[in-house]
Amino acid sequence: MNTKTLMYIVKRLILAAVTVWVVITVTFFVMHAVPGGPFIGEKAVTETVRKAMEAKYGLDKPLMTQYFTYLGDVITRFDFGPSLKSRGRQVIDIIADGMKTSVKLGLIAAFIALIVGIVLGSVAALRRNRIIDRVIMVITTAFVSMPSFIMGSLLLALFAVKLKILPANGAAQGGLILPIITLSLYPMAYITRLTRSSMLDVLGQDYIRTAKAKGVSRMRIIFGHALKNSLIPVITYFGPMLAYIVTGSLVVEQIFAVPGIGRAFVNSITGRDYPLIMGTTIVLAILIVVMNLIGDILYKVADPRITLE
Repeated sequence: MNTKTLMYIVKRLILAAVTVWVVITVTFFVMHAVPGGPFIGEKAVTETVRKAMEAKYGLDKPLMTQYFTYLGDVITRFDFGPSLKSRGRQVIDIIADGMKTSVKLGLIAAFIALIVGIVLGSVAALRRNRIIDRVIMVITTAFVSMPSFIMGSLLLALFAVKLKILPANGAAQGGLILPIITLSLYPMAYITRLTRSSMLDVLGQDYIRTAKAKGVSRMRIIFGHALKNSLIPVITYFGPMLAYIVTGSLVVEQIFAVPGIGRAFVNSITGRDYPLIMGTTIVLAILIVVMNLIGDILYKVADPRITLE
């Protein structure tokens, strides 16, 4: 690793820290600006009990004091505090339990999207303007245009309610199949279109025509030259794709009742669980920042001619 690349990574890490701090600050003050509180909606809670609960969790202190105390705990110990709704449990434990499912869900969806997208994109490029190319383009356009919550609802209604061949509950055996399909369809369609466009551009380059003139086999031209170079834009999209899958899982996990971090995040908002809202927001922000950094580094690895600045 040369000095320029190392300096770029250091600069990006500093920028990432600033980004996460901004996310923490904005989320904290916006969350507390919303009328209400975590204990107001609970049944049979008197004013005295509510004030005692707020004092127990430090919610009776001035807002700036709460902010700096929370920021210090996160920076020094990566401690998000206890959950206000799941009594007796730490936020970090709830997030860790949810991440076990969410990470598995996201990685499988990303792998499927990457492989299927590259294959379909290559086929569409090599069969340009033929029936299979047009069919692939129509299908991928539909998937790109459809939000994940609509696609998830359609798949749920078709395969779980109508055909009854897959479970609707994400916690059941085989219950992750529909969420994985839902999360992978949009990035798969986007990668397909990206691969097709990039490969068509590469196939028109002079070095490809030279290789054909020299009698290089078609398979070697496709896999040794065209496909390799056409994957550079796909690698660039890899980071944002993972970020999309992570953020997209928030709604999808709720639709399919998947016990992941997305469902915990949605429940924390509806229940006004301040520590859990902050903890999941911070973890998701860190994941997105790291994924984008990994995508930039992979871009450099794929094409050494690119200079990171």
